[in-house]
Amino acid sequence: MNTVIMGCGRVGARLAALFDRTGHHVTVLDRQPEAFARLPGDYRGNTRLGTGIDEDVLRAAGIESADLFLAVTNSDNANIMAAQIAKLTFRVPRVVVRIYDPDREDTFHQMGLETICPTTLIANRIYESVTHGGEVHLAAITPAPAPVVPPTPVALADPGLDAAAVDPRNGHLPHTLRQRFFR
Repeated sequence: MNTVIMGCGRVGARLAALFDRTGHHVTVLDRQPEAFARLPGDYRGNTRLGTGIDEDVLRAAGIESADLFLAVTNSDNANIMAAQIAKLTFRVPRVVVRIYDPDREDTFHQMGLETICPTTLIANRIYESVTHGGEVHLAAITPAPAPVVPPTPVALADPGLDAAAVDPRNGHLPHTLRQRFFR
């Protein structure tokens, strides 16, 4: 899978390492050259200096042949804009955007973007763990080295991943619960 990741912070660097180690072609974009130091020493993918809201930078990163675009900077506005460009201009088949603000995340999710809100995911996880007596800690996914054959979704599944750690609603509480807990 050809993956373009915008943002080489903690999340972007971790995603780049996960995809790279499992045999995917990865290009990471960031505006700060020092951000690429977060990538592990064995990272084999590409890096590109620039922003994901610049179409020329996206083209240079290989967006036109990308299967997946991940917008994971610390700026909701930049992530939303880049995700819309990737989806609407370049027709990337799958675009995922991190949005910190729960209300904005909900709005853009309803508008058709595939969104993830760390604020909601963490709050939901803590709430569910505390009220149901579960463990709050989420174990990190450690990928196996890249397989010799191209990976398939089944081959990438982590059998050790605790089912309780995966929210089948993608971190979304029903709107009435969200209003009660987050306003």
